[in-house]
Formats: sequence, structure tokens, C-alpha cells
Amino acid sequence: MIAEIEKFIEIQNNIDEILKNSPFKMSYIIEKSGIKKPTFFKKLKEKRFTPEELLVISKTIEVKEWRNETKEEILESLMKSEEDIKAGRTIPHKVWESERDERMKKYRDEANRNIS
Repeated sequence: MIAEIEKFIEIQNNIDEILKNSPFKMSYIIEKSGIKKPTFFKKLKEKRFTPEELLVISKTIEVKEWRNETKEEILESLMKSEEDIKAGRTIPHKVWESERDERMKKYRDEANRNIS
């Protein structure tokens, strides 16, 4: 447990460098964190993010690697999907397509602004 606490302290103390070296733009990280921009920068300056906030930020900036899933992981994922369907946790395909298109447009627009 000591190692985990030490790692947390290290991350807290170096969060500015971690974010600076992230492949993501600060505006994207702030948006995903759900923290208002002025508050985010104040917390960044003071290095006073809560553990929960650091977890959200970490999940946002962590580059996910593609990996081969085991048969068990695939079956578990399929079972969860079936449970979602039975529980009504679905959206119509047209809605999904529309939301996907909106997200893609937003990311393209942001990328174009950052190039200019």
C-alpha cells in the first residue's frame, strides 16, 4: 500500500509535466475532466487534484494499446452486451450514427482549428 501512495504523490507532484508530455491537447483534457477551465488551471498550479480527478485525467490521457482478448474476455463482453439489450440499455442505430457523426465533426473541426 505504501508504494501506491508514493506513486499517487509522485503523480500529483508531476501532473503538470505529465499533461505537458501527453499526446492530447489541454482543452481536450479539461473537457473530459469535467472541471471548469479556471478551476482546472488553479488545481494544476497548486497540484491539488483529488484522487478521483486524477483518475479521470489518467483515463483520458492514457494511450490504450490494442491487444488480443482471450476467449473468456470476449465471452464476458458478449454476455454483458446481452444483459444490456435485455435491460433496455440500447439506443437506435440511427441515433448512434448521428452521435458518431457529430463527434467526428467536432474532432475534425478542432483539429482544423489547431492546424491553423
